[in-house]
Amino acid sequence: MNNTPSEQHTPKKPKRLEDPGRARVGRVLTLIGHLGLIVLFLNWLTWLSPPQTVPRALVLILVLTPLLLPLRGLLHGRRYTHQWTSFLSMLYFAIAIDLWMNPAAGAAALGALAVLLSLLQFVGCVMYARYTPSVSTA
Repeated sequence: MNNTPSEQHTPKKPKRLEDPGRARVGRVLTLIGHLGLIVLFLNWLTWLSPPQTVPRALVLILVLTPLLLPLRGLLHGRRYTHQWTSFLSMLYFAIAIDLWMNPAAGAAALGALAVLLSLLQFVGCVMYARYTPSVSTA
């Protein structure tokens, strides 16, 4: 078989699926989950069940600072921020599972809500990153 360079089969790169409607749904889910986690943890750690053994401010800083870091990029709809925030949401998913299994009064319901919000954030981030166009550097 004589294959010249023009006859050789080169595999085609799959075309990126861009869908603004699905990206918009992903962005809304991300913002609901992210802002919901901020509001939930802020209320939980200040009024509903404040920590007894350590200062509230320390716990608030440790829990809320990672959520505040990507906020600007999420509000501006930056794809890269949505990509790495999906990893961050899994940290809050693990925390929420732990809180959900906590036998303290009321903690189970709040933990379940935190699980739901972290999953909304994760699914929204993945959808937004998947259905928006990538920025080429060329």
